[in-house]
Amino acid sequence: MSTINETPLGSLEEEGRLLSPVFKGATKDGYFGFRGMIALKFAQKMSDEARPPEIKFDQVMTVGKAGETTIPFLAGVALSLEYIQLLCEVLGDKLSPDGKYFFFAGNLDISKRYQIAYGGTKFWVLPLDEATVYNELLDLFNIEKNDLKKLDTAGKLMAVAEAAAGYDEKFPEISFEEGLKIMGPIRIPENRPV
Repeated sequence: MSTINETPLGSLEEEGRLLSPVFKGATKDGYFGFRGMIALKFAQKMSDEARPPEIKFDQVMTVGKAGETTIPFLAGVALSLEYIQLLCEVLGDKLSPDGKYFFFAGNLDISKRYQIAYGGTKFWVLPLDEATVYNELLDLFNIEKNDLKKLDTAGKLMAVAEAAAGYDEKFPEISFEEGLKIMGPIRIPENRPV
């Protein structure tokens, strides 16, 4: 069984960035998966109290392979498209030009989808309506929920990651700067699923 420290997720764990895990464990041989939240910017600490992150990448789904230095698949949602920049700063060289990265932006027009190159890699950038990242990815990859019913959380995560590996649909390509110009104001979500 692989441990998190054998994968590119290990340093994120050491930095205390992998929070609120719905799942954190070995998936299939050689892989380690995580579903939860990645802290992009920590809140200022007052004495020894733990505070939620100031900026986060939420509903994260990702896997890492033992012995590899880059993350092959990552998906999650952030309140603003501009946080791609922060995500790339936090992940740095863990992102690969060949990786499959899906960034759901809370302030993107619901009818728009883009591909944005940033930090030496490419992101599929999509809006998140009222659904979850998990459900949006099942729709995007044409995965039937019934096909996943018998799988545990680790199995479902790997099924989505493996579907992502084969995903190559093209969206209109825009620059990060163009994306900043067209994004809307940050909406504060209420009663959204975690």
